[in-house]
Amino acid sequence: MRRTRSLLAVTALTALALTACENGTGTRDEGASALPETPSTSASAPASAPAAPADGGTTTPAKNGNKDGNKDGTKDGTKDNAKGGSKTPAPATRVLCNGSTTKVTAQPVPRPLNHLLLTVTNTGSKTCDLTYYPVLRFDEMQWVPRAAEETHPQAVVTLAPGESGYAGVLLSAADGSGDGGTTAEKLTVAFQGMTPNSDGGASATPALPAAGVYYDSSLTVTYWQQDREDALSW
Repeated sequence: MRRTRSLLAVTALTALALTACENGTGTRDEGASALPETPSTSASAPASAPAAPADGGTTTPAKNGNKDGNKDGTKDGTKDNAKGGSKTPAPATRVLCNGSTTKVTAQPVPRPLNHLLLTVTNTGSKTCDLTYYPVLRFDEMQWVPRAAEETHPQAVVTLAPGESGYAGVLLSAADGSGDGGTTAEKLTVAFQGMTPNSDGGASATPALPAAGVYYDSSLTVTYWQQDREDALSW
């Protein structure tokens, strides 16, 4: 029995030795140590570049979501206030007409009777406004002649450089009903501002005829008019 076991052990050892000699490594090759396959593409190769546009141009990254990549975000890269664009002109400056920007004359007229025509000509470089009516003072009179309300114009009289405006003055009643008549040798014309009876600037002192002009309590003045005929039609 013991001899039989010894023979079996020798036989097993001999089989193991023969197997080791077959693969040359002293261990049995089970195929687990096969080398991995070499990849066809290197892992460090860069990613493929983006495809070129169909029209052959280059692609510029858009800024601020703009398709064309313009800096200011407009489609054609132009600015809204580009040089050379049209600009709305500033409105022209208008001033008040007064003695510093106009020439004033006072001329007696044959018709209507007892009337004086005031003419104001813009001698400045800017358009001016003749507001309300002239405030008259003959010599050193202490009262202000009234204005004829029926002559109130629909719009302020505006004079461009070189243009003239007018006002008519009723000096005395044609039927002699006025009182306190006297002859004046000097006339001062004051201008009103943008509100009634406000100061409109420098006054004017147009020359009167050498003999002076006669006036009485009927003294009345019109509002400034754009046309000469309107100033003398009442």
